[in-house]
Amino acid sequence: MTGASQGIGAAAAETLARRGAVVLLVARSAEALESVVERVSHFGGRAVALPADLTDVDQIRTLAERVVAEYGAPDVLVNNAGAGRWLFLDDTPADELAAMTALPFGAALRLTREFLPGMRQRGSGWVVNVNSPVSRLPIPGATGYAAARYALRGLTAALRQDLRGTGVGVSEVVPGKVSSRYFVNNPGAEERIPGVARLIPTVTPERVAREIAFVVERERAERVFPWQLKAFEVFGRVLPGVAGYLTWRTGVHR
Repeated sequence: MTGASQGIGAAAAETLARRGAVVLLVARSAEALESVVERVSHFGGRAVALPADLTDVDQIRTLAERVVAEYGAPDVLVNNAGAGRWLFLDDTPADELAAMTALPFGAALRLTREFLPGMRQRGSGWVVNVNSPVSRLPIPGATGYAAARYALRGLTAALRQDLRGTGVGVSEVVPGKVSSRYFVNNPGAEERIPGVARLIPTVTPERVAREIAFVVERERAERVFPWQLKAFEVFGRVLPGVAGYLTWRTGVHR
C-alpha cells in the first residue's frame, strides 16, 4: 500500500487489515507510518512500515527487493501515492513538475513492474490504481497534475490488456473529492475546482477504502463514485464539447 501514512492509504490499510490482510505500508515518513501500524495493531491487525521515497528509482528497486525477499510478491498492490499542486503548466516549477509525474505515475509504473514477475509466476494477484477525477474530466489550471493522472489511467488500461488470462487482475478506483489532507498539503488546489464539479459530494477516506476492498474481493475493473461523478463522466463521453465547456466556464481563468 503506497501513500499509506495518511488519508486514503491509512484508511485502506485499516480496512484491509480488518479483513485479514498483512498490510505493508509505504510512504516517506517513518513516524507517520508507525502511527498507522499502531492503529492497526490495536484491533489485532498486522501491518509493517516500509519507509521509502517513491520518487527515487533506486529506493523503489530496493523496496521491491526487500518485499519479495521477506514476503514474496504481494497478493494485492495498491498504488495510492500521489502529489502535486494544481497549476498552469508554465507556472509549474520544473522540479515540481518532475515530482508530480513521479507520483503517482512513475511510482505505480515502476513498482508494478517490479512485482509483476512474481505475480505472473504464481498465477494470481491484483493491482489497484487509485486515480483522480481529472483522469476523466480535465480542468483548467491543473495541467501537470492532470497529465500524470491521465498517464496512470493509460497504464491501468494497458496493464489490463497485458494481463488477460494470467490470473493477475487490474482495477482502477476513482473517487470524487476526498475529505483528506490533500488540499491542506497542496494549498490553492481546492480553489481551482470548477463550479460544476462542486455539485459532486465529497467522500471520506473510509469510503474510498471500502471501494478498494470491494474491487479486489469482487474482481471489478473499475469504480467511479459517487454516482454524481459517474454521471458526469458519462455526460462527458456523450457530449464532450458541452462537458468541456462547462468545466472551463466554471473553472479558474487567468
